[in-house]
Amino acid sequence: MEKESIAVGLDIGTTKIVAMIGKKNEYGKLEILGVGKSKSLGVARGVVNNITQTIQSIQQAIIDAEADSGYKINDVVVGIAGQHIRSIQHSDYISRPNPEEVIGDADIDMLINQVHKLAMLPGEEIIHVLPQEFKIDGQSEIKEPIGMYGGRLEASFHVVVGQASSIRNVGRCIKSSGLDLSGLTLEPLASADAVLSQEEKEAGVALIDIGGGTTDLAIFKDGIIRHTAVVPFGGNVITEDIKEGCSIIEKQAELLKVKFGSAWPGENKDNEIVSIPGLRGREPKEISLKNLSKIIHARVVEIIEQVFAEIKAYGHEDPRKKLIAGIVLTGGGSQLQHIKQLVEYITGMDTRIGYPNEHLAGNSDEEISSPMYATAVGLVMNSIRNNTKSATPFVEMKQPEPKIEMKPQVVYEHIEDEEVFEQAKPEEKRPVVEMESTGDKIKRGFFDKYIDKIKEFLDNAE
Repeated sequence: MEKESIAVGLDIGTTKIVAMIGKKNEYGKLEILGVGKSKSLGVARGVVNNITQTIQSIQQAIIDAEADSGYKINDVVVGIAGQHIRSIQHSDYISRPNPEEVIGDADIDMLINQVHKLAMLPGEEIIHVLPQEFKIDGQSEIKEPIGMYGGRLEASFHVVVGQASSIRNVGRCIKSSGLDLSGLTLEPLASADAVLSQEEKEAGVALIDIGGGTTDLAIFKDGIIRHTAVVPFGGNVITEDIKEGCSIIEKQAELLKVKFGSAWPGENKDNEIVSIPGLRGREPKEISLKNLSKIIHARVVEIIEQVFAEIKAYGHEDPRKKLIAGIVLTGGGSQLQHIKQLVEYITGMDTRIGYPNEHLAGNSDEEISSPMYATAVGLVMNSIRNNTKSATPFVEMKQPEPKIEMKPQVVYEHIEDEEVFEQAKPEEKRPVVEMESTGDKIKRGFFDKYIDKIKEFLDNAE
């Protein structure tokens, strides 16, 4: 019996922590088996600042997801974000001793390892090394170099860098929550997987993920990631501005933003007023919706202008780098009324709201196809690509107990450990997928090494 690949994504956000369990159905779509959500208490601007509170929030989300799905979670793919993330473009080359031999995985690995020797600022580590285009003996624009001949192999890379301590803190929270870390992914890349089509990535598109603490940007052109950035502002600063501007408590400010907020002040008439209950017997407060949208507008303009500055830094005005598919907005902040029109007005680029429902099975809960779950859906998709068995049904875990005395061959049905299964039946090992691209191979190989490094660090720390 072939084992079912159950994937788990864990989105550690500034406002919420989401654990999502999913699997691929027979049509290749993502079927969500369970979701757990908890308020994020120990994270600020995408970075863990209170280990104990973060562990409690993660455990709460995991318990909810397990109760919702009936599966026991073993390991998770986690998203990395935060203001410490930055990206650089880098080109490197190697000279091959024998140009008569075809280029293979070993040559690509040698080139990648060379990029890892780049001098970083103190405390920084390379998280992602994403190959963009290869050049062989001066011939450029090669996407798949394996199998070709050549003496000089050159490549341009998109290198994502982050603070080592922040990444290790996330690893510590996962381990202390009783889970294993099966993968790390940059959050804007996970969101991009969930909401962007291949056509958009080819044409050129900027994904803007407006979260609670940060706004993430990922730019794609010709199907390749070209630029990533994290702006350290999100929906929380808008709530903070409303709280200060209207002299109300945070809970009321958040409700006001979600229910009545608009990014376009012209939409509200002067006589539209909402009444907020006073604290402890105080008089209710009357707030003009026009004033509310002016407060929101000022902060949203600031966020969008910062993101647009990053899009310009990528070189959007160059005709060869033009983003034909424009902008896709996702994340909880993209649900703000009239934000799409405001982004189009500021940038002059076509804009749409990105929903992750394209990859979800038809019977999925409406709430899951909301933009605020885009990162979690992308992380589950990433986990499925790794072919992991991140969760096991509770029923399966209980079954082996009464059947211990039976004949050994009956036990096979209940053995779920991959190593034991594969040793018992070596001829039935999972076939290797032949059509794996160089980029995927590099990403996977590097993450295996990187996660081992984090696990080793955590073990030594104990």
